[in-house]
Amino acid sequence: MPEISIWDTFLNPVVLVPITAWLIAQVLKVIINSLMNKKFTPGRLFGDGGMPSGHSATVTAVAAMCGIEAGFGSPLFALAVMFAIVVMHDATGVRRETGKQATAILGIVQVINEYITEKDVNIKADKLKVLVGHNHLQVFCGSILGILVSLGYYWIFK
Repeated sequence: MPEISIWDTFLNPVVLVPITAWLIAQVLKVIINSLMNKKFTPGRLFGDGGMPSGHSATVTAVAAMCGIEAGFGSPLFALAVMFAIVVMHDATGVRRETGKQATAILGIVQVINEYITEKDVNIKADKLKVLVGHNHLQVFCGSILGILVSLGYYWIFK
């Protein structure tokens, strides 16, 4: 059996290219968020939600790289495509609804916190993350980014 190092795993294009796509998506997310809100927020680099979808960029790059490496007719590519569809559907469905619910709950928490402050009690509810899901445009842009990064790898290294 050949000797395998941890670097072999990270240098595998089916791992490296999706990580690169995710990183580019997250950097773009910081830039776009900064331009839209006129405020630099480096924490968005690791945050969920926003434009483009890092989840979509990652899973689309996985699928594209599986197709490039194993063939677009391979079972591996088919599996990766189905995985990408589930993740992207979840990003616009369950995760987006979670964000909407968080917004509603934050409104309730604000009322409760104001009431507690009036009563001078030292108990306050914590804030929830609102940006956890994506709209369809964010998912679409993330998926295009994943494909472009994969094609870039193919054109440069193949």
